Amino acid sequence: MNTKTWFITGTSTGLGRLMTEQLLARGDNVIATLRKPGALDDLLERYSKQLHVLLLDITDTAAIRRVVQQAFDHAGHIDVLVSNAGYGLFGAAEEVTDGQIARQIATNLTGSIQLIRTVLPCLRQQGGGRIIQVSSEGGQMAWPNFSLYHATKWDIEGFIESVAQEVAPFGIDFLIAEPGPTATNFASGLDIAPPMACYENTPAGEVRRGLADGSIAINGDAVKTVAAIVAAADAENPPFRLALGSKAYHSVREALNGRLQVLEATRAVALSADKEA
Repeated sequence: MNTKTWFITGTSTGLGRLMTEQLLARGDNVIATLRKPGALDDLLERYSKQLHVLLLDITDTAAIRRVVQQAFDHAGHIDVLVSNAGYGLFGAAEEVTDGQIARQIATNLTGSIQLIRTVLPCLRQQGGGRIIQVSSEGGQMAWPNFSLYHATKWDIEGFIESVAQEVAPFGIDFLIAEPGPTATNFASGLDIAPPMACYENTPAGEVRRGLADGSIAINGDAVKTVAAIVAAADAENPPFRLALGSKAYHSVREALNGRLQVLEATRAVALSADKEA
């Protein structure tokens, strides 16, 4: 297999860190971005010729443009962009603050959009490339208490559905990775809204208690999840979407079947809304 160059955001912890480790270990080159310096110093010592680290806050559009240019200037050619940086906001829609909403959208949605928009002309000029968006099972289904998180994941998937059609003629393709609950630091890093007592005995309260007491299973293996994403990215024709983990597979399947049933049940009404021939 030919050596590849990857550009990965959000590499200080979690899936981004693991992906960086796996790619470096197999001999690939990685341009890794993170918000705070130092998190990859151990990897820099071991892989000084393969790893290039840049600081980036994904909510800063001007910084995105500057860092993407630095990455292409450094590498010359980038094979795979991995849009991984993000975070989770936890709380019922009524509980979350305006500031939390703004941060959630700026990080998971606007940041990902601006990153992709910025890299597209670079990929066009080099004759193509692959973009991986790390989304979630939450881009296809929804849990109570994650409404703002789901809003960003559903939105970024819709954005990519459209952009993928726009840039396919330039040899640019996409892979949307949709992990289910995975053993990373995601849960511990949740931005949690102040709870309101009125939601205690509602589905939102049930999910809050489930996360707190561990009754909501987190059965995804982070190492296997990253390996599956990398393997899909290596494929000549990867799937457009890739659910990862049994929980993600079953949750997404149930959600899609449910939406299809609703659509079919309203078929007659839908067709009746056409103009008369």
